[in-house]
Amino acid sequence: VQLVESGGGSVQTGGSLRLSCEVAGYTASRKCMGWFRQAPGKEREGVAAIDPGGNSTFYADSVKGRFTISHDNAENTVSLQMVSLKPEDTAMYYCAAGGAESFFKLVVLGEIDFPYWGQGTQVTVS
Repeated sequence: VQLVESGGGSVQTGGSLRLSCEVAGYTASRKCMGWFRQAPGKEREGVAAIDPGGNSTFYADSVKGRFTISHDNAENTVSLQMVSLKPEDTAMYYCAAGGAESFFKLVVLGEIDFPYWGQGTQVTVS
């Protein structure tokens, strides 16, 4: 199981970026996939997640209406479209994969319990 993120970079406030997580070893749409971020000196936080099958999504309050998580089944990737970026969105962004229990724990309990993680991609908004 491998997750490889791409698409990070530096943008100005109000700009957009699209992060992509390439999945190898299983079918992404059959897993709970999530995007997380961690800024220096802060705890890792859940940004967005999509449940197995893609029927439900989760967004942190801070990104609702600005970020969209989606599957690209043809490419076996999960993307995070980010618009109206703010300086407070600056962080290392990580893709993660888990089962249905991972989605439940994140959404209902606020717990991050994903067994598979990528290496991260940096997003800087100035």
